[in-house]
Amino acid sequence: MNAAAGTLWYLPGSFGIARILGPPYSLRCVLFHDVSDTESAFTKGLNGTITRKNFEQALKFLTKHYTPVSLQDVLAGFDGRALPSRPVLVTFDDGYASVSEVAAPLCSKFGVPAVVFVNAACLDNRQLALDNLICYVTNVFGLDTINAAIRAVKNCAGFEIHSLTEVFARFLPSISLQARKSFRDSLLQSVRISESDLAAEASLYLSSQQLRDLAAFDFDIGDHTYTHVNCRVLTDEFAEEIDRNRAILELVSGKKVRPFSVPYGSSADLTGDLLNHLQKSGYEAIFLAEGRANSPRTDRCRLNRVSIRAGNDAALFSEIEVLPRLRTARSLLFGAANRQPCRRNSGIEKAGQPSPPFTSRGNAGMGAELPRANSET
Repeated sequence: MNAAAGTLWYLPGSFGIARILGPPYSLRCVLFHDVSDTESAFTKGLNGTITRKNFEQALKFLTKHYTPVSLQDVLAGFDGRALPSRPVLVTFDDGYASVSEVAAPLCSKFGVPAVVFVNAACLDNRQLALDNLICYVTNVFGLDTINAAIRAVKNCAGFEIHSLTEVFARFLPSISLQARKSFRDSLLQSVRISESDLAAEASLYLSSQQLRDLAAFDFDIGDHTYTHVNCRVLTDEFAEEIDRNRAILELVSGKKVRPFSVPYGSSADLTGDLLNHLQKSGYEAIFLAEGRANSPRTDRCRLNRVSIRAGNDAALFSEIEVLPRLRTARSLLFGAANRQPCRRNSGIEKAGQPSPPFTSRGNAGMGAELPRANSET
């Protein structure tokens, strides 16, 4: 599908052709993680690494065919201020050090503002994110060690995985926060690893100083939970995972944390309780990562992003412009996007008309109805 969609790039009027493939597309949001020419044992298997060359090519493509916007521009759009033609917001998840070392200087070179979502538990490489720990154990010791650690967790004795994908897609979303901590401890005990030494050796994440320095590159800082947890399992741990993370990031960076990115990007993790907590806490935007298009009626609490890995214009056109429309059309057709929005209008729907506050009123939004075709930019 990606290859077929990419062929549209070579046709005259490719953007016009893309517009007929699905609902209108008002705000593109793209997502990166680690920018590195090599994968390590800590990242191999996560499919979140893009090479420096491909990342720079993506920035060239974005600045040539779109208008990069900042988080503030997006928020102003929801207040009725017109956004430029084909606006695109660049974001990074997980707070890798490569964002500061590689991505930020390139973003500055091309004049691209961005948002980086950070897990404070990993700042200064004090500990490893569970995802990176799982990758390391799998790549170095094998899946048998992962399964042994799973069996050591209470009530998980009968659970067995056969691939790294299953760990993230089936196992982690099904266990409580406490079971997640037990699984982590079991992993470390089974391989007899000093986590602090391992984290220092990996040096994957931003330092406190690097986080502060990102402000000079026109980066906003966002909340991504303290330990990168599946939010669907949270019950009364919002203070531990969300409020705590925000407080640390604001203290370290000296900047107000306004957006929240749902770890793993699934709408299944944006539960009603989580949404209510984020709204009451004053978060101004919430991001998912299901690869869908943001229509003129998309809510600021369900902004979708597209993961970028391509290294040529045709593939980038497919990833950013074509496939998100097709996914959104499929969701609308089959009812998979049946979600309760947090507001009636999206501010980017029609320039010059202010929209209501960030509340849970209304029942329009992505999936509620097909937006007007003439609202697209």
